[in-house]
Amino acid sequence: MAAARGGLRGLLVAAGSPLGPARPWGQPSTRLLRQSCHRPAGQQARPEPGSGGLPEGVEYIPTRKRGKNPMRPVGVAWYSLYARTRLGYLFYQRQVKKARERYPHGHSVPQPCCFPGVKILPIPVLSNNYSYLVIDTGSSRAAVVDPSDPLAVQAAIEEEGVMLEAIFCTHKHWDHSGGNAALCQKHNSCKVYGSALDAIPQLTNPLADREKVSVGCLTFEALATPGHTVGHMVYVLDGEPFGSPPCLFSGDLLFLAGCGRPFEGSPETMLASLDMAMGLGQDTLLWPGHEYALECLTFASLLELDNSALEQKLQWAVQQRQEKRSTCPSTLGEEQTYNPFLRTHRPELQEALGLWQDGGEDPDAFRARVLKEVRRRKDLYQAT
Repeated sequence: MAAARGGLRGLLVAAGSPLGPARPWGQPSTRLLRQSCHRPAGQQARPEPGSGGLPEGVEYIPTRKRGKNPMRPVGVAWYSLYARTRLGYLFYQRQVKKARERYPHGHSVPQPCCFPGVKILPIPVLSNNYSYLVIDTGSSRAAVVDPSDPLAVQAAIEEEGVMLEAIFCTHKHWDHSGGNAALCQKHNSCKVYGSALDAIPQLTNPLADREKVSVGCLTFEALATPGHTVGHMVYVLDGEPFGSPPCLFSGDLLFLAGCGRPFEGSPETMLASLDMAMGLGQDTLLWPGHEYALECLTFASLLELDNSALEQKLQWAVQQRQEKRSTCPSTLGEEQTYNPFLRTHRPELQEALGLWQDGGEDPDAFRARVLKEVRRRKDLYQAT
C-alpha cells in the first residue's frame, strides 16, 4: 500500500480538529428531503423547462446555472452535445465499435451471482460499463439494467435461454441506454422503464419515485436520485423472497469507492441522493454502472492515508483487475468504510481536505461543501 501511494503521501496534509457528530445515514437530508419523496404511481408527463417533477421536497439546481457549474465552458458544451444531440449518439456508436474490437469478450470476466430463484449476470460492455441481466430462474423471465451494447446483451439472453420482459434505465446517457431500441425491436413485448424527466430512448413506462415493477417473481423498486442527471433513478431488487440481501443497481449514482459527476445537479442534490441510497441498509449489494474500482480506490487512498479498510480493499482490487475479474458487487456497509463520497460526515476526511464547519453552518450544507471538494479533487486526479 505504501508503494502504491509513493511520494504522494505528503500531497494531502491533515489539519484542524475533529468536528461534532454527523447526521446518521438513514436520516434524510433536512435541507432537500424535508418531506416524503413519494409520488403517486402512474404516467408522468414530461416536465416543461424549469418545472418541478422531482420527488417532493428535493431541489434541482442544474449545473449549467450561473454560479453552480463545476465544469469549464468547453466541458459544458461537450456534455450538451453528448447528452442532447445526435452527435452524442454517433460518438456512442463509435465507442461501441472500438470496444467490440478491443474487448471481443468484454473488459472483465463475468462473475454471476446466484441465490435460490434469482441469477444476476453482469455483462461487461464498452470499455468499463456494466449492464445487468437479472433472471427469475423459476420462470426464465428476465430484466436488463442499462443495456449499452445490444449485441452483448442479446448474446447473454440467448446463452441463458430467457425471455426479456423489461429494460430498466437509470438515466438517459447513451452508454446506459444506447441498446434500448435494438432490444425492443428484437423483443416486441419488452417494456422500457425509467424517469420521464430524462429523455430515455424508447421509454414506454415512466416511473414515479418509489414505484414498484414486477418481472416474474422479481420485484424492483425505482428510487429517484437526481444529480448526475435530473431524472437519474436507481433500482432496488427485493431479495427477501430469495433469502438474499437487497440489490442496488446504482447506474452512475454510486460506484465502488466513487460516485458519478453531478452534471445536472448541485452538490446538495447529489448529497441527498447519496443519503437516500445509504438508507437502504448495510447488507445491500451494490451493482454499479462502471468498473471504476481501481481508479476510485487509488484516489481515495490519497485522501485517507491511514484507512486500513481502504488499504485492504485497494490491495484486493489490484489483484482482481490483474486477472480481469469484476470487482462488483460490494456492499453499502463496505462502501461506508472507504468511499470518500459517502464519508462527508467523517472528521478524518474533513481534516484531510482542510475543511472546517463554520459557526452556525447547517450540517448538511457543510457536508455538501465537503462533497464538492472531494469531487473537485477527483476531477483533477482524473485529468492527470
